[in-house]
Amino acid sequence: MRVTTDLWVSALLRRVFSAGGFAAVVKRGATEAGAVFVLSRGRMGEVALYGPAPQTSYDSAKPDERFFTMLDASDDGSAFDARLEREKKFDPDIWVVEIEAGTVPFEELLSVKAE
Repeated sequence: MRVTTDLWVSALLRRVFSAGGFAAVVKRGATEAGAVFVLSRGRMGEVALYGPAPQTSYDSAKPDERFFTMLDASDDGSAFDARLEREKKFDPDIWVVEIEAGTVPFEELLSVKAE
C-alpha cells in the first residue's frame, strides 16, 4: 500500500514547520495520487520550481520515497504561474506546495534528483 498524496503533503508541511520554515498548499489536488509540484522561495527572493522526477529516478532501496527534480529557477516567482497553469490543464489533480525553508537546506526536506 502506498502513502496517499494528502498524507505525504501533510508530513512535508510538518517537516518544514518543525525545521523553522513556512509552507502552504497553494493548490490541493487528488487526495490519493495527485502529482506534487513544489515552489521553493529563498530569503533573497530566488524561486525554484520542483516537479516529480522521471520514473527512471526510482530507487529500489527507497521504494516509498517521492523524488523531485528542479524544473526551473528564477528571481521572479510569477514566471512559474504560466507553467503551473499548463500543468493544471494537463492534469487537474496536481498539488502545488510553496515552501520557505528558512535556515534548513531545501534538499533536507525533499529528495531531489539531478537530471
